[in-house]
Amino acid sequence: MLLKASATSFAAISSLKQQDIFKDKVAGNNSLCWVPYRRPKREGLCSVRAITGETNSKPLTGVIFEPFTEVQNELVQVSKNSTQSFARQRFEDACEAALNEQINVEYNVSYIYHALFAYFDRDNVGLPGFAKYFKEASDEERNHAEMLMKYQNTRGGKVKFQSILMPLMEFDHPEKGDALYAMELALSLEKLTNEKLLSLHSVAQQCNDAQMTDYIEGSFLAEQVQAIKQVSEYVAQLRRIGKGHGIWHFDQMLLKGADAGGVAAA
Repeated sequence: MLLKASATSFAAISSLKQQDIFKDKVAGNNSLCWVPYRRPKREGLCSVRAITGETNSKPLTGVIFEPFTEVQNELVQVSKNSTQSFARQRFEDACEAALNEQINVEYNVSYIYHALFAYFDRDNVGLPGFAKYFKEASDEERNHAEMLMKYQNTRGGKVKFQSILMPLMEFDHPEKGDALYAMELALSLEKLTNEKLLSLHSVAQQCNDAQMTDYIEGSFLAEQVQAIKQVSEYVAQLRRIGKGHGIWHFDQMLLKGADAGGVAAA
């Protein structure tokens, strides 16, 4: 609070030395604050003093995080691992191995779907809708493999390819026909892939890798369940159709990308 000074006090301000004037930096400004006080030999003079906030000189207590101290351990690890991944953190070897196994699963399934595409694309089979469906399924499984490869690199692991088995190339079935047999095979593959994904998720849980479990759940599991549901409906519809003329209608629905739900009544 500013105090009023007498006329004599203000007249004496001009005679003060420069060292008696302080700048008030409270609230970030340079305004002057006039406060009267008594000097030993010259009473009634008004001097200029700065009004500043009280300085707390007590040491901080209860500090939980000291970044410049705690970061030293991580800095040492980065310096040592110059030939390895800098991004790797809390990523167990078991998770790395399980990811490589799942990459191999996705590529194997993609390879089988590609073989199915090649079969239905033959001129003497003549089902372009089935060929299109299995070509898209093959591309999707390959894309899943690439997603897992990118995630492996993101976490600081190393992608290691494994052998891919040669699939069957003939899918005609004397009782079921090639269309139903191929779709039942696709359903089995989707369920098998889901089982492998659940095993991968289980490994991540055992290693307490919360980020990896979240990635698998968000990027794969929900989509896999929907795929199983769709292929299951296709199998049910093809069983109703049999091996007759309805197969051609079903194929046309797949070719046009429409829902094949209405084909069962054909």
